[in-house]
Amino acid sequence: MAWNEPGGNGKDPWGNKGGNGPPDLDEVVKKLQSKMGGLFGGKGRSSGGSASGGGAGAGGIALIVGGILLVVLAVQSFYTIQPAERGVIRTLGAYSKITKPGPHFLIPFIQTLDVVNVDQINKFSHRALMLTRDENIVDLSLTVQFRIQDAADYLFQDADPELTIQGAMESSLREIVGKSSLDDIITDKRYEIAESVKLNTQRLLDLYRNGMVVTNISIQEANPPQQVQEAFDDATKAREDKERAQNQAHTYANDIVPRSRGNAARQIEDAKAYKAQIVSQAEGESNRFLALLGEYQKAPEVTRERLYLDTVESVLSQSSKVMLDVKGGNNLTYLPLDKMIQPAQQSRTSANNADYQPPERTIEIPATARGGREDRSRRGR
Repeated sequence: MAWNEPGGNGKDPWGNKGGNGPPDLDEVVKKLQSKMGGLFGGKGRSSGGSASGGGAGAGGIALIVGGILLVVLAVQSFYTIQPAERGVIRTLGAYSKITKPGPHFLIPFIQTLDVVNVDQINKFSHRALMLTRDENIVDLSLTVQFRIQDAADYLFQDADPELTIQGAMESSLREIVGKSSLDDIITDKRYEIAESVKLNTQRLLDLYRNGMVVTNISIQEANPPQQVQEAFDDATKAREDKERAQNQAHTYANDIVPRSRGNAARQIEDAKAYKAQIVSQAEGESNRFLALLGEYQKAPEVTRERLYLDTVESVLSQSSKVMLDVKGGNNLTYLPLDKMIQPAQQSRTSANNADYQPPERTIEIPATARGGREDRSRRGR
């Protein structure tokens, strides 16, 4: 039966004996405050005034502490990733996702954050003695630059990524050096060897899922061992002398070959000009002969006489002596025209070429010569 029905025990649920109404609300609140004050170190209610004041102070402290905790949790739940960083989120310890630059929310006590810088360039140096293809030993010193490419692989796939990249680089370097000669490594193929080492190292890192990328590998020094340094310097000097001699030979060839070609072309052109001249002269002589033949056919005697005179004139103009044949005598006389001309030239020089007139000389052609010419003319008829 109900507590306020007839025959009941007279006790209500709030502890009021024999009361017929509901409990006092103020009394209920006071009891709750007294209990809360006991939880935070306060004393039980002994009197109305003191118990009420202690319970109110403890409740305010609890609210302040709770508010501070809420603020701290709210601050820790929000984070910002910088442009050069990536955030790796783990939910209950397991990898969850990667967050990009910008503000993000994190569930407290459930998720954890690892921030990784993916733009920072890291580097290390390496030096070692290695065997080449031609069974020589080379002392190599190189520098490797790398950065993080995949933050998740960098954190969870490899226990020691830096040690892994060093081992991959050294393995690739020994492979490439073992396929190259000492001269190639030390001289002109150093850059190609460094690029090959970089590609092979990156291939191994991708296979291991290391999360790193090699940005650059440069060979700083490549020298033979100290024990053979002097001999190698001599060989290098001899190679330089050889290259210098080859360059000088190429320079000389570049100078003499075009010049020789020019001389040959000029001689060819001269030969062509001489050929054209000779052909033209021959054609002119031929045309003159044909013209003379036509005149001879028209007037043989006149033409024959003219040819004879032209021939005698040509011969006598080139001779310095004239033969004289006296008719009816046996003596043969000649005139030294060259000796006779010299005094005349000297006299003309002394007179400054003014009024000097050379003496007249008569050259007598023997009758026998004339008779012979006439006989020849008659025979020609």
